Amino acid sequence: MTDLPPPDIDLQEITTRHHIARHLLTALSASTLTLADLWNSIHAALDDIPALCAEILRMRDDMTALYHSRADLLAAARATLSADHAGEADPLYYLRDELTQHTPPPSDDQGNAW
Repeated sequence: MTDLPPPDIDLQEITTRHHIARHLLTALSASTLTLADLWNSIHAALDDIPALCAEILRMRDDMTALYHSRADLLAAARATLSADHAGEADPLYYLRDELTQHTPPPSDDQGNAW
């Protein structure tokens, strides 16, 4: 499987525009005292943008990790089916191997793992 497609938004461009807007608003708020409350509201809204960008990046990293994990599990499932079709003695080995990289193997009542 290939990597995730690129996002439709450019976070670097958004961050750059945020910094430019912040700079302009700071200059305007210093020169137009009668609109100070309006500028403060806009500043407060702009304060949210860096946190939102950081959250988007974190979620993108999580989604990429899940995407790769799913691809690995799918490859293991396909290898298991191919091994079974080829008559290998332990075709489930591929799936067990991949699953143990994600979680410890379950055990039966006697404590035996897979």
